[in-house]
Parts: sequence; C-alpha cells; structure tokens
Amino acid sequence: MKVKDKERPLIGINTDFRSLGRGTSGVSQVHSGYYDCVLTAGGIPILIPPISKDYELFPLLDKLDGLVLTGGDDLDPRRMGLPPHRSVKVMAERREACDRLLCKYAADHKLPVVGIGLGLQEMNVCYGGNNYLHLPEDLPKSLPHYDPHGAEHRHIVEMLPHTKMFELYGEGEICVVSAHHQGVRRVAPGFRPSAVAPDGLIEAIESKDASWFAIGVQWHAENQGHLSLDMQLFEAFVEAAARRSGKTAASKIMLAKAG
Repeated sequence: MKVKDKERPLIGINTDFRSLGRGTSGVSQVHSGYYDCVLTAGGIPILIPPISKDYELFPLLDKLDGLVLTGGDDLDPRRMGLPPHRSVKVMAERREACDRLLCKYAADHKLPVVGIGLGLQEMNVCYGGNNYLHLPEDLPKSLPHYDPHGAEHRHIVEMLPHTKMFELYGEGEICVVSAHHQGVRRVAPGFRPSAVAPDGLIEAIESKDASWFAIGVQWHAENQGHLSLDMQLFEAFVEAAARRSGKTAASKIMLAKAG
C-alpha cells in the first residue's frame, strides 16, 4: 500500500528571479535537480516565489515542513559592509529580500533547512557569520573552486568528525560538484564547520542545536542527487522534516514505493 501524498512532508524550495528587460515581466526559475531530489527522498516540493513582504510570505511558510535554499548569484556585498567587486554578480534585490526572510523564519521556527551553494552563504551571513568576497584574491593559494568558463568543476571534500555530516557520509573524502568564487570566512554563531576542502576552505556548516536540522553545503548535491552518496543529505533532511511535522518518514515512503 502506497503512502498518501498528504502524509508526506511539504518542502519549500526558493526560486531565482530574472528580469527579461524593460516592459516585460520577470521570471522565477529553479534547477530541476532540487525538486527531483526532494521527490526521490520522499517529500513533496513546493516552489516559493520571491515574495519580499513577511506578511505575505510567512502564511505560506507556516504550511511547510522543511526548506531548501538553492544556489544562484551573489549576495549584495553592500549589505554585508563590503565594497562592490568586479567579480560579484549581484542577485535580484527581490530574491535577496525574500531569501533573508526565509532564513529568519527557519531560525525562528526551527524549520529544517538545507542550503546549497549560495544557500549556504546566505545561511552563514543571515545567522551572523561572514564570507570571502572573491576566493582567488582573498585566498590566492586556495585550489580552484569553479571553472571560469562555466564547465563542470569537481574537487574533494572531507567531513569533520563529531558532526552530522560525518554521520551521514562517514570517514574519508568525497568528490563534489563545485561552482563558487565565494565562501565561508567566519562561521555564524551557533553553527560549526562540518566539511572542508583540501585547502582548508569550509565546505559545509551545521547548527550546533541538536533539535534543529540546519545544514549548508557549498557543493551542488542536486546536480548528482541520483547517486546514493548525495541522496543521503536529502533523505536525512526530509526525514527530519517528517519528524517535525509528525508526518510519514521518507524511509517508510521509499519502502511503500518499493512494495
């Protein structure tokens, strides 16, 4: 017997915003890997448009059991007390306003959250940390973390002991999809590093609060989420969302599908 969809946790996924030019409406978009991974892990994905007013956004979030913060362009450095930089491609103001509200809501309500790429950087900044503006300049001896021509780039990361990420992935190194020129400089209070690259750059952070599932990863797990290695993060996240809401756990959903 299959689990009914209404018993599965509802997972919100924020969307990007792109302007199509003067006189035309903008578009909201999201990489299909995010909602495919949520579906595979047993959740029901709900796409969140970039709503920038809390009284319009929060009633939607009240219905959700978890939140995915997706990748994208860069945070506005001026809002972090940093000067503009030629390498920074600032995201739409409408999206940044919405994403900051999403981070605030998740912390205030201990809503399970996973941040990917930019999502990690948003979590770190919104919760009191700060980021490198441009790794090739701030850390000139660091290894490449992106391909300047836009091709897929990979490098290894290692999980740190005594962390949730270590529990999920185990000891040793994994190869990840990397596409970032910024990164965590100082970890936000209440969070700890949970994975690092060979050059020492922090590649994942997580909440120290055992009652709040909040993990950010710098790599793009959604690009290779069909692999069991990367589904571990999404499955743990969806199960945490299910426990919080009292809905059916993702592992039971997967068993029901197999049956």
